[in-house]
Amino acid sequence: MSEVLIVQSKVKEEIGKADMNCSGDLAEALSAVVEHKIKRAIERAKANGRKTVRPEDL
Repeated sequence: MSEVLIVQSKVKEEIGKADMNCSGDLAEALSAVVEHKIKRAIERAKANGRKTVRPEDL
């Protein structure tokens, strides 16, 4: 993975709302999931002949 694609403080804040803690490596793992979803969405958009990634590509 190249870089973290999520805002770590926002993730921690959201988890904190549920009175939970997050591990130090959660942000990196979540970012990897996001990166995978983005790549799949790009592939779907290309397969549909578009250069624009849309919500439905997720």
